[in-house]
Amino acid sequence: MDLESVQLQTQEITQNLEQVIVGKRHEIDLVLVGLLCQGHLLIEDVPGVGKTIMARSLAQSLGCTFSRIQFTPDLLPSDITGTSIFNQQTQQFEFRAGPILAQIVLADEINRATPKTQSALLEAMEERQITIDGIVHELPQPFMVIGTQNPIEYEGTFPLPEAQLDRFLLRISLGYLAKAEEIEMIERQQFEHPIRGLSAVVSKEDLLAMQEAIKHVFVSAPVTQYIVDLTFATREMEVVYLGSSPRGSLGLYRACQALAAVRGRDFVLPDDVKFLAEPVLAHRIIVDPSERMRMMTAKQVIAEVLQRTPLPDAESRRGT
Repeated sequence: MDLESVQLQTQEITQNLEQVIVGKRHEIDLVLVGLLCQGHLLIEDVPGVGKTIMARSLAQSLGCTFSRIQFTPDLLPSDITGTSIFNQQTQQFEFRAGPILAQIVLADEINRATPKTQSALLEAMEERQITIDGIVHELPQPFMVIGTQNPIEYEGTFPLPEAQLDRFLLRISLGYLAKAEEIEMIERQQFEHPIRGLSAVVSKEDLLAMQEAIKHVFVSAPVTQYIVDLTFATREMEVVYLGSSPRGSLGLYRACQALAAVRGRDFVLPDDVKFLAEPVLAHRIIVDPSERMRMMTAKQVIAEVLQRTPLPDAESRRGT
């Protein structure tokens, strides 16, 4: 599949999603970036802004299998991955698959489960497989985890472990609608929810081809250097206790390729890097506790890093 076809296909997915999701074009673009990168998405926001609907709409637009895991404090790892059960008739153990064996997995309110349960996702998200009783089970392709969480200040939540956060390619927030958009949303749902009429616009085979195609988007050496400079800068700031990992550099690189393809280009611009720096890197940064008391946030760290780090020269903007 060529990059022009990738752009056309992503436009079809966007138009399909906008039948359900009102006024969130920016966020939809980020969701598509995560999808094309074979990455995972973390949506952090207050209840009722459409986090679950976004995940369900995406799965229906792709014709992918979908499962929802409602994370609660008493959820066990086996409730996610599945377990082996002894069959009295065959005198053998049989594997009963858990909800993780789907193509689009919604980990709803992921930060309400204990760290032990959250860790059940680590192998699945990174290696696309799960191991039960020493037996490896491959996950279906494509595979994407969409985690939703309430802000950590809410009662009954557990902070996600750093290793878990690092496996999410992007963290986004949907936010509230404008007044006119909220009125439109209400009118659309007067008789039934528009998601009921949503159909698939892209096949699984096309999606896999799109994921391969974006790897051919050109990234010049100066832009690659700019990406690495940004991640290194997060590790060198005094206000930061833990900076972005090398996985963050790779994630930002791949996300920029996907964004360029979505926007109809076969090359990455520094502006793509700036656009994606916060959603890709901010959740991988731990601000020093003393600075957090002064209300310093990871978002502010990224803004300062972008301001301090020199842009590549103009000739590198189109890979020349």
